[in-house]
Amino acid sequence: MSVSTAASTQTVCAPLPVLGGDVTVPLVTGGEVTYAALDCAASAPALQRVWDDVAAYAPYYGSVHRGAGYLSQLSTDLFENARRTVAEFLDCRAEDQLVFTRSTTDSLNLLARALPAGCQVFVFETEHHASLLPWQDAHVTYLDAPRTPAQAVETLERALAGRDPYGPALVCVTGASNVTGERWPVRELAAAAHAHGARIVLDAAQLAPHHPVSVRDLDVDWVAFSGHKLYAPFGAGVLAGRADWLREADPYLAGGGASRKVTRREDGGVDVEWHESAARHEAGSPNVIGAYAVASACKALTEAGFDTLVARERYLIGKVRAGLAEVPQVKVLSLFGDDADRVGVISFVVEGWNSSHFAAALSAEYGIGVRDGLFCAHPLVRTLLGSAPQTQGECGAPEAAPGEKSLNAIRVSFGAGTPDEHVERFVGAVRELVSAGAKWTYRTQDGRCVPAV
Repeated sequence: MSVSTAASTQTVCAPLPVLGGDVTVPLVTGGEVTYAALDCAASAPALQRVWDDVAAYAPYYGSVHRGAGYLSQLSTDLFENARRTVAEFLDCRAEDQLVFTRSTTDSLNLLARALPAGCQVFVFETEHHASLLPWQDAHVTYLDAPRTPAQAVETLERALAGRDPYGPALVCVTGASNVTGERWPVRELAAAAHAHGARIVLDAAQLAPHHPVSVRDLDVDWVAFSGHKLYAPFGAGVLAGRADWLREADPYLAGGGASRKVTRREDGGVDVEWHESAARHEAGSPNVIGAYAVASACKALTEAGFDTLVARERYLIGKVRAGLAEVPQVKVLSLFGDDADRVGVISFVVEGWNSSHFAAALSAEYGIGVRDGLFCAHPLVRTLLGSAPQTQGECGAPEAAPGEKSLNAIRVSFGAGTPDEHVERFVGAVRELVSAGAKWTYRTQDGRCVPAV
């Protein structure tokens, strides 16, 4: 495999300051080392800028929308300004709604609840479970994993050509794989969906932290993402897009904030008039700090400039892929091949190693945090590993029994806050572990490989 590292450190920016950049962790072999957080695809470290913004606001926190006091009014303005900031970050259309949720998973489950009756859903088996599973109450068509971007479009077009042409339909697709990091042809898939009278929702959980996402340019109907992958803490997510299905659906949660008017009937029951705005699906006291943190992260990434952030990430991707290519025992997992455009997410297996064992050694002996397992994308990882689709397993599968194939992989992921040293240490650690083996002994505990004490 030939991997270019032509990008020069002189052409890329420095990493953005993040929390935890100076945290040290103990090694089983003795001493301490600065922690290398290379699991950004799961949760990225919060940007220092975001944390500072949240800390500055925290003393002024108040309940939103219904309070008459100064802090409540201030918090309401901040919350609604955060909504506008995120909508600008996503380049939403003027008529779009933006709902604050808990996560990408929450966003897509909200949309699933808002589907019109009889809606057909088309989703590739390659999706994260957050976008693979919420559609259980609809008529779902699961599409096989494509091996090229063009094949993805062709597969979708064939499936849509055979659907009921008069009923509503929705396509759900990822912007970048949480397993391989490969970017999907979203614009082309959106065009195919619309040509067949279907709508499309983009799971941008892995794309938004790495590349600009424009609802207008991609021509998607909805986009969903999570703040905790966008360098923001506090468990907030976003669903943004067309208002009609959201406005016509029952509220995702029933309660205060979603209701405009509640009256008793003569028969003793209750009549409810629901809001038609985003508040319809934001019942209860919203996560104001979480929404503000997401907006702060959007501002920080925009001000840093995606051109420079993308250039630096491609430089890091080149370093990691070139380093792994030098180790024959390492197999990088890919759908679209070496030339695919990708974000900083790379999964691989190592010949002769169980993935849980390898990840444990990276952590315990080198202070490197990666992820092992099936990454909440079981069908995709099993397809990439060549296992039968009906094979059972869980994320973070335990070490395989002697003679059995390990049905998990190792994932390294990085982003705007990752220093060069972290990826260099990772590449060096892979090389050492493969050539010399682990320095420590390990055992299985609660389904995970851990250092033996």
